[in-house]
Amino acid sequence: MVENSQTVLRLEQFLPYRLFVIASRISSSLARHYEKTFNITRPEWRVLAVLAETPNLSALEVGERTAMDKVAVSRAISKLVGEKYLKRDMVKEDKRRSKLCLTEKGKRMYKKIVPIAKHYEAHIMQQFSSQEIELLRNMLTKLDALELDIYE
Repeated sequence: MVENSQTVLRLEQFLPYRLFVIASRISSSLARHYEKTFNITRPEWRVLAVLAETPNLSALEVGERTAMDKVAVSRAISKLVGEKYLKRDMVKEDKRRSKLCLTEKGKRMYKKIVPIAKHYEAHIMQQFSSQEIELLRNMLTKLDALELDIYE
C-alpha cells in the first residue's frame, strides 16, 4: 500500500491531538496537587476560578467558559455548594435558573490556590524566552478565535 500525507494521520504531528495531550499533561499534574492538598478536583477548581473571575453566572455559563460538559459542571457545582464553597441563588425573573457565586469560604480556597497556579505557570514559562512567550500567546489567541465548526 502506498502511503502519502493524504492517507496517513500521524498523531504526533496532528495539531489537535498534540494540543490535547499537552493540555492534559499540564492540567493533570496541577490537578493531582490540588486534590492532594485541598481535596478539590480539576472541574471543581475550574468552577471556582471562573466564578472568582465572573460571579453570578448560571451553570450553563460556567460550562461554556470552562469547556466542560454539563455532567462534570453539575457534579462540581453540587459538591462545591455542599462544601459551602459556592452559593446558589434563584434568579427572580426566572425561577428555573440560578446564579452562582463564591462564598467567603470559597474565596479563601481560591486565594490559597492562585499562588500555586501562578507558580506552576511560571515554571512552565521559564522554559521560554520573552519572544517565545509573546509568540505563544499570540498563537493561542489566534487559535481561540478560529471558527472550528467547519463540518456543520
